[in-house]
Amino acid sequence: MSVELEPERTAIVVVDMQNGFCHPDGSLYAPGSERAIEPIAALVERAREAGASLLFTRDVHPPEQFEDAHYYDEFEQWGEHVLEGSWDAEIVDELPVEAADNVVEKHTYDAFYNTELEGWLNARGIDDLVICGTLANVCVLHTGGSAGLLDFRPILVEDCIGAIEDDHKEYALEHAEWLFGEVVEGDDLEFA
Repeated sequence: MSVELEPERTAIVVVDMQNGFCHPDGSLYAPGSERAIEPIAALVERAREAGASLLFTRDVHPPEQFEDAHYYDEFEQWGEHVLEGSWDAEIVDELPVEAADNVVEKHTYDAFYNTELEGWLNARGIDDLVICGTLANVCVLHTGGSAGLLDFRPILVEDCIGAIEDDHKEYALEHAEWLFGEVVEGDDLEFA
């Protein structure tokens, strides 16, 4: 199934492809995240050539972020990870960010929560979000869900999404397709 996209109304949202998740020395390394690098790089290259907007999210945590937490504490769930200013928090070298790209720093699973993402997209007339990155059942799922609730068109790219376990990815993509978005392969995307 081919999906045609108008580049001027489309953004590629690359979620959290950071050393901490994608590199074997990272604090929360998942081999599935590392395997997603190459297909994401190919998608990013095609999108750049077509003139689509590129947006990268970075999950970044100040060391003291959860000290006063009542309930939401990612360090309790995952341990300390992608700390502000660390190598862990940097986007992997294989996905170079260019000057025209937008980088959104987020402090939760959802790239829309307390960030400028929605305003940035609306200011540019972007309606379609091609979402890739990691982790499928965490930040990709939460970001895609918010995109759908905010009336963007979330298109999750199956072969460009990483996960800790294959069944996590399968669940997340089935859930996304059922509730709020579309799931496609990278080769199915065509920039008109």
